[in-house]
Amino acid sequence: MANTYSQLYIQIVFAVKGRVSLVRATEREALEKYICGIVEGVGQKVMVIYCMPDHTHLFLSLKPDARLSDVIRDVKAGSSKWMNENNKTGGRFAWQEGYGAFSYAKSQKEAVIHYILKQPEHHRIKTFREEYLDFLNKFEIEYNEKFLFEWVEA
Repeated sequence: MANTYSQLYIQIVFAVKGRVSLVRATEREALEKYICGIVEGVGQKVMVIYCMPDHTHLFLSLKPDARLSDVIRDVKAGSSKWMNENNKTGGRFAWQEGYGAFSYAKSQKEAVIHYILKQPEHHRIKTFREEYLDFLNKFEIEYNEKFLFEWVEA
């Protein structure tokens, strides 16, 4: 796309099906690297990723000719297939349907990266449900509880 310039930073949040904690600490980095490979394979750039046991935060720079839904479809399908083919969970692995996508300005980039890298500390005081609802409210996104993730709180 000649003469097209953009700066699109998007944080995507998606959950393991049933919100089961299937991403083991020993497999987290391998899964993150695999997801980064998928994103880069479709021509996008990962700024940071963190896979919690039951959900993932992915912050990327999106080119204007990319469809976010296609990128996420490829990430979720490819990483699920990889997790299952390599028996990374000892059972069947899948991501829940849907995701949250939140856009940021360049001036917010470092804060978002820091926030994502601090996920384990963050979730010692806030549940995934609280975090996700905070995002929806902060970004003034209308939602129907019926169509949100399955909430399984410990």
